[in-house]
Amino acid sequence: MRDAENIREVKALDIDWMGFIFWQDSPRYVQQISSRAGIIPDYSSLQELETLPKRVGVFVDDMPQNIVTRVVNYELDIVQLHGSESPVMIDNLRRTLDPDIHPGIQIMKALSIASEEDLKRYQDYVGHVDYFLFDTKTPLVGGSGKQFDWSILEDYDGDVPFLLSGGIGPDDVARVKSFHHPKMLGIDLNSRFETAPAVKDVEQLRSFVNELRG
Repeated sequence: MRDAENIREVKALDIDWMGFIFWQDSPRYVQQISSRAGIIPDYSSLQELETLPKRVGVFVDDMPQNIVTRVVNYELDIVQLHGSESPVMIDNLRRTLDPDIHPGIQIMKALSIASEEDLKRYQDYVGHVDYFLFDTKTPLVGGSGKQFDWSILEDYDGDVPFLLSGGIGPDDVARVKSFHHPKMLGIDLNSRFETAPAVKDVEQLRSFVNELRG
């Protein structure tokens, strides 16, 4: 997300989290000079503030200082790491942010999945992250619109909650409803709900969310 009006429209759908991509090679890249007011509106009502989606910043092998700067400037609640970040790097980032800069900051590690061996990589990050995001393994870094075999995730026996990702589109309500795992926290919707990079089709999202919740 990066368009102010689109952000307001999607926020009105009562979603839980909203993502902002800070990887420069992404067509959805949010530049540092983008309108801060568009992403962080001036809400005067405390009640409205409490219902705002959590802000997730997406980074790919970025310098820790760049991540810290964006956490501060965009008041991010969650840092999603979508590259080859190590557990040591993650621990250092958390110590830098919590508690001095952002107490209680949460960190999510994205893992690209195509096989059971890919899934086993989660074990390296146990004790270092708050969430996983399981995405499709492609030459790209997310946003491919391609799906993977979710049955691989049946072998996930970790305690860290995860988001289900990988090319989920408007026609996938039944597929999502048929997937069950005790640690699945939610689903990630992105490229297949766009009219252009970083611009979400609000009506498609509304229809999908209503059908899923219904």
